[in-house]
Amino acid sequence: MVTAAQPLSAHQAGTVPDTKTPRVPGHRVVTAVRHLGPNWYASVMGTAIVATAGAGLPVDVPGLRTACTVVWALSLTLLVSLLAARALHWTYHRDQARAHLLDPAVAPFYGCLSMALLAVGGGTLLVGRDWIGTPAAVAVDTVLFTAGTLIGLAAAVAVPYLMVVRHRIEPGQASPVWLLPIVAPMVSAALGPLLVPHLPAGQPRETLLLACVAMFGISLVATFVMLPMIFARLVTSGPLPLALTPTLFLVLGPLGQSTTAVGKFADAAPGVVPAPYDQGFALLAVLYGVPVLGFALLWLALAVAMTVRARRQGMGFAMTWWAFTFPVGTCVTGAEGLARHTGLPAFQALAVALYVLLLTAWSVAAVRTTHGLLTGRLLAAPR
Repeated sequence: MVTAAQPLSAHQAGTVPDTKTPRVPGHRVVTAVRHLGPNWYASVMGTAIVATAGAGLPVDVPGLRTACTVVWALSLTLLVSLLAARALHWTYHRDQARAHLLDPAVAPFYGCLSMALLAVGGGTLLVGRDWIGTPAAVAVDTVLFTAGTLIGLAAAVAVPYLMVVRHRIEPGQASPVWLLPIVAPMVSAALGPLLVPHLPAGQPRETLLLACVAMFGISLVATFVMLPMIFARLVTSGPLPLALTPTLFLVLGPLGQSTTAVGKFADAAPGVVPAPYDQGFALLAVLYGVPVLGFALLWLALAVAMTVRARRQGMGFAMTWWAFTFPVGTCVTGAEGLARHTGLPAFQALAVALYVLLLTAWSVAAVRTTHGLLTGRLLAAPR
């Protein structure tokens, strides 16, 4: 261990090359991705939700759908680029990749891979079809939804397993980041109903819809287990470290996404599940969605207050700032669903207000991330 009295070696100071990085064609690129963790998929999620949430706004804004399609195309480009970069990471830096899996602060971010695939797939079917056509959009979404769902279910089992048998976690280390792997099935539950009308009528449609309901249950019950630990940690151990304060927004993810999911169930159920269950989904959309979105707004106020406090104390930019995007976007889509099923202008106004917040957060995170990439700071080894 290096103490305060010991000078840093040249390798520790970063003045010599990392000998663990093999010399191969494109060495600079291979070296650059050594510390590229799974948390980077959050930028794909946060970009994709801007497109999908904007497409569902209950207002008519000229040019909005075209702008959302452009943002979807950007999210698809980011996804493809990041998948390639992560493939290089796993090929040439397996030691670092294994270290990420064994790090309790990093391993939960593997849930972001699932949600990135799902978010881009859903955006393809919602807005991407305007450019590539419905048949191609259905095909792309089918592939991304299937892959994202399988990865999400695997992460929902594997990451908690590692937390129990391999990670060594102290009582005061509970974090909202723990929600990432278990919220991934909820994203599948919310986006799966989009594919229901494109399946053959009868059992295929009902099977997919009820599978989405099952994944809703998986994620919801797991969230009920995690949330008390997270809040207890805040109350007993105080605020999160400054860099982790934005992760408080991750709590909004399962809340907003579950509200979105029940609304999508109600949209897809008529003609798919027999009566009276189809009407039951319509009731669930309102009777579940309203109180849960209400709690989400309460948590949003708490998270904003804690973020303002952290910013005043010197919180700088980190990739955790992407937590300001996707979770807020799920609240936008949840409010949009309630606006459809209740017809209340209040939910329409809430959806628009939250979308403005989402756009602001995404713009700041995107600009700061671009700057960090250009300077190389975000890809540097952690201090």
